[in-house]
Amino acid sequence: MTSTQVLKFGLAASTAVLMNAVVASAEPIKIAINEWTGQHISAHLAGALFEELGHEVEFVTAGTVPQIAALAEGSLHYQPEFWTNNVGDIYPKAVENGDIIVVGSLGLQPQEGWIYPPYMNEKCPGLPAYEALYDCAQAFATADTFPNGRLITYPADWGTRSADLVKLLDLPFKPVSGGSEGTMLAELNSALAVEQPILMMMWQPHWVFAEIEVDWVEWDKPHGECNEANQARGDACGFQQAGVEKIVSNGFPREFPGAMKVVEQMALTNRMQNALILEVDQNGRDVEEVVDAWMAANESTWKPWIDAAKN
Repeated sequence: MTSTQVLKFGLAASTAVLMNAVVASAEPIKIAINEWTGQHISAHLAGALFEELGHEVEFVTAGTVPQIAALAEGSLHYQPEFWTNNVGDIYPKAVENGDIIVVGSLGLQPQEGWIYPPYMNEKCPGLPAYEALYDCAQAFATADTFPNGRLITYPADWGTRSADLVKLLDLPFKPVSGGSEGTMLAELNSALAVEQPILMMMWQPHWVFAEIEVDWVEWDKPHGECNEANQARGDACGFQQAGVEKIVSNGFPREFPGAMKVVEQMALTNRMQNALILEVDQNGRDVEEVVDAWMAANESTWKPWIDAAKN
C-alpha cells in the first residue's frame, strides 16, 4: 500500500469513526408534525439539520396531546416546538416521570390571546379591556350566534381554553372551533376585507402580525402566574403565556447522541420564524423549499450547531 493509499484509508477510517459516534442508530429520527405552519418550519429545519449529520428523517403527524404518549413510548423522537400551556396535566406528569426529556427553550417569545381588528374599537367602546365584551357582545354577533357574540377558537384538538374561559367568566359569547389554522386565517381575512366583526383566539409568532394590524383583548394583571382554571370577572388573567420547548423521547440522547447535541444548540427567533411563515402562507412556497433556502443562506448560523455535534 502506498503512502497516499494509507493516508486515504486513514481519513476514511477516521470519518467512519466520527460518523459512527454521531449516528449511533440507523433508525430514522421521527419528528412530530403539528397542524400549524410555524411548527412545520421548526420540524423541517430540525430534519435538515439531522440530515446534515447523516441521519434519515421521518415526519409523523401527531396531535398536540397524543404526541406526548408517542414520545413517552419512543414511537416519536423529537418535538422541536412544543407549546407548554395547551395540554393540561399530561405533559408535566410525563416530564416528572422521566418519560420525556425537556431539552430547553426553542427561543421563541410566544403570546396567545384574543385578537380583533382596530375598527371594532368604535363598535365596542371600552376595548381592549375584556370587560367591554359584556356590554357589546352583539357587536360581534352573527346570525348563528345572536344575541351572543361569536368567538373563533382554536381547532378542537388544540384544547378548549377559550371555551373554558367563556364559561368561567359567563361571557355572552358562543365559542366556534376554527377547524384548522387555514380556516381561522381565512375567517380573519374575509372579515378584514369588508370590515366585519371578528374576535378570534390567536398566537404569535405568526406572519399575520407582520402584515395585518390587530389589537389584543387585555385582561386583569395576574397575581403571579395566570391560573386559567381559577378566575372570575374582576380578577381574570385570561391565558397563561406559554413557553416553547424542545422535547425528546427518553431514549433519544442514547440512540442519537450527535442529533441530541444539535437539539441542544438549535434556536429560533420570532423574527426568523415569521419571515419563513410569510413565505409559506402568503407567498405559496413549500415548507421544504423555504427551509432549504434558509439553510443555504444561513450556514454561519447553523454550521456551529453541526460542529458541536461532531465534538
